[in-house]
Amino acid sequence: MIVRDIESVKTVEWGNGLSRRFLLAEDGLGYSLTDTTVLAGTKSRLEYVNHLEACYCIEGSGEVIELDGTSHEIVPGRMYALDQHDAHYLVASPHEDLRLVCVFSPALRGDEVHSLDAHSSSAY
Repeated sequence: MIVRDIESVKTVEWGNGLSRRFLLAEDGLGYSLTDTTVLAGTKSRLEYVNHLEACYCIEGSGEVIELDGTSHEIVPGRMYALDQHDAHYLVASPHEDLRLVCVFSPALRGDEVHSLDAHSSSAY
């Protein structure tokens, strides 16, 4: 059994926030579990070419914008899944941080960070 508290997990500054990484590849489960904070007012162009990701919003608000312009509001209690390695923009409300619980498959190593650029997607 694996039991971890938020104070003891690996915390990574991923570019526009923090990712607290509760489960990693070394744990052998095949997926990762993170508690991710997206800083208020930030916009991140992201794409996971090597992972699928599902995110569940527990605090704050924002939106996920597909590259074709389709926008999906993110509010507490809403989940979204990037099931096609979807390139997208993750936008946090200008007034409050966005907090997501995320599952990655396959699992993250734990040291991944984004290289944020307005013209291309950051990927890992």
